[in-house]
Amino acid sequence: MDMDQSPPPLPKSRTEPDGSTVIRVLGYNVRSLRDDEEALVRVVRACEPDLVLVQEAPRFFRWRKHAARLARKCDLVVLGGGATATGPLLLCSLRVFAERTEDVLLPHTPGLHRRGLATAVVRIGGVRVGVVSAHLSLDRAQRRAQADLLLDRIAALDTPYGIAACDVNEGPGGPAFGRLAQALQDCWAVAPWGGERTFPAGAPDRRIDAVFATAGVEVLACGVPAGLAGVAAADLRSATDHLPVLAALRLPAAP
Repeated sequence: MDMDQSPPPLPKSRTEPDGSTVIRVLGYNVRSLRDDEEALVRVVRACEPDLVLVQEAPRFFRWRKHAARLARKCDLVVLGGGATATGPLLLCSLRVFAERTEDVLLPHTPGLHRRGLATAVVRIGGVRVGVVSAHLSLDRAQRRAQADLLLDRIAALDTPYGIAACDVNEGPGGPAFGRLAQALQDCWAVAPWGGERTFPAGAPDRRIDAVFATAGVEVLACGVPAGLAGVAAADLRSATDHLPVLAALRLPAAP
């Protein structure tokens, strides 16, 4: 879909009479806030997310201050991650109750960038869900191994449902992406909505960013929020070098 075209309406966050919960999850590589931060804020706010799973959050001087500023501007709060997870960061709305958070460092190969996972167990509308933000390696073999570690971490959170947003650094034809899509639902493939390709933001020609969900999560819609009310194409291009992925998910009430 062209970034100037409007997609169908995206379901709003809500708690259903049957106890199930509809949430919006936004995955977004923000390139350490080196681009147009105000455009980034406008995009995030227009998406009205319950959870924002960030990649490439600021990692160096006063990184906590930068993360808190971004959260405040977006009417969100910092849930976990940041430099202590080597870049993945979790933000959430006040609709989300945090049970616990943990930053996980992945095995390091000398000469390659250290990678980590920002993880949390949260409750939304009474439903427990595990959350992981990840940014996989530029190295093909390491990326594939990290995909297995990400899946292990989701299982270790021991929640009825799990959600991950990831800059996979490869497309669906790659082994790491394929491993994740085999074990989890690739939300765009299940319920495509909006745009597909995520990189580079100015002229996207590949899908390397994705939201994944465990079995049992109902995927209502997922894709780049191109044309969503309040999301300007110019803001998407100038906010960072990746386009965001927005998913509307229904979490059935736990037994």
